Amino acid sequence: MKKTTKRSSKKSHLTENGNGVPPSPSSQPQPDDGGERTVKKVKLSKALTIPDGTTVSEACRRMAARRVDAVLLTDSSALLSGILTDKDVATRVVAEGLLPDETTVSKVMTRNPIFVTSDTLAIDALQKMIQGKFRHLPVVENGEVIAILDITKCLYDAIARVEKASKQGSAIAAAAEGVENQRAPNAFIDTLRERMFKPSLSTILGENTKVAITSVSDSVHVAAKRMQELRVSSAVIVTESKIKGILTSKDILMRVMARNLSPDLTLVEKVMTPNPECASVETTILDALHMMHDGKFLNLPVVDKDGNAVACVDVLQITHAAISLVESSSSGNVNDVAGTIMQKFWDSAFALEPPEDYDTNSEISGQLTLDGADTTKSMYQSAGFGNSFTFKFEDLNGQVHRFNCGSEHQDELVSAVMQKIGPVNDGERPTLLYEDDEGDKIIISTNNDLAAAVSYARSAGLKALKLDLVFADSSKQIKPNTDTATKQKTSVVSLRSGIFAGAVVLTSIGILVYLKRAKQ
Repeated sequence: MKKTTKRSSKKSHLTENGNGVPPSPSSQPQPDDGGERTVKKVKLSKALTIPDGTTVSEACRRMAARRVDAVLLTDSSALLSGILTDKDVATRVVAEGLLPDETTVSKVMTRNPIFVTSDTLAIDALQKMIQGKFRHLPVVENGEVIAILDITKCLYDAIARVEKASKQGSAIAAAAEGVENQRAPNAFIDTLRERMFKPSLSTILGENTKVAITSVSDSVHVAAKRMQELRVSSAVIVTESKIKGILTSKDILMRVMARNLSPDLTLVEKVMTPNPECASVETTILDALHMMHDGKFLNLPVVDKDGNAVACVDVLQITHAAISLVESSSSGNVNDVAGTIMQKFWDSAFALEPPEDYDTNSEISGQLTLDGADTTKSMYQSAGFGNSFTFKFEDLNGQVHRFNCGSEHQDELVSAVMQKIGPVNDGERPTLLYEDDEGDKIIISTNNDLAAAVSYARSAGLKALKLDLVFADSSKQIKPNTDTATKQKTSVVSLRSGIFAGAVVLTSIGILVYLKRAKQ
């Protein structure tokens, strides 16, 4: 994470360049002129914000409960003071052997992170992230942290829409080809494809590329130490020269720290992802990106012709490398044409409907302010922390209800459920059950049962605990909906101009080429 030198002590001095100094007129956010999309129109995630005096163990539990890999930190004045990511937890806490229950996040966080305002152009925000080589960017509006931008969500959102459009025979391909024919000679397009899509991963893996390798018998601490030494966010588990699994910094956060397991006593074999999908050094950049998108993972092991692990690339690394390829071979004319194609393509892509299984509800349900403890406390409760948690169930009509409720009193939870479903059998109170990690149905009949249920949900990293409702009349039994996706709002991203635009449009057009080729 790129750092800045000094943070202003007043909210009025918060600036999008992240250094506490008011930006020059040329760096002020430009108005959204209809053709240029701002950050507030991009696919944002609700920011998890906690005091920087919080212990690392508590921060990990909260991150797991929200299923996020970054948390924003505030100081005693409720001002943004830092950011803590899964990689920080792995390399600054686990690798160093610090005790999470005794270490505050202020000791291991990245201080004074770069941030942007909600009126910043999306292209500028994404450029900051790619140039700084970090995935997360806080978004501030009127001195308040309102969201966090994750570059991978922007990328995957676009790819998902283009993929759906291609499968449905949408006019998006024709639109892209139309721009291609009108704006760029065939020689130009051929050159772009040659430089961007045909190159294999071997072209972006330098001689100094290193991969953290561990064995199944190594502890998580040992794996984290190797990740720290090589400055990577994942380790490949190898047995007899064959890849058996992968352990990422997010795995360490969610499967070890959030569950209060000892990194020294926990073997990587117990928490790794076994038999990960791998790419070869001959896999094209586009195919690698497509593999990661389809598999919904962020890290991809790369093997040579003998099956030996030679690297483990991530989305940001591939994107940065792709841009470098364009940057090293592009001319001003290429940038101008690429910018035109890019603008047309992304406007069309984000006008499409998302895939059916794509999240459509926004994670941003309200502004998360940094003003005062009361607001912060309310934020924790609404997010399912403190003495409350999020529950959901399906009623007799098939409608799914999602709500927050206190986690201390079982009667309060039952009352909240009855309030949602209305009168049933003259006010009969349902018996509440939930399914544990072994597939057993557990009854919530006491306050202790409720506390245990919530504890399980948090340790498992669940956003909401699904309930079964059972009445005396078995025909009234209600089971939870199997759809576990948290729906997010369909948003729009538009990138434009310059070398960055050229790289992204190349990726976009390449996806279409790939999909067309796959159909043939």
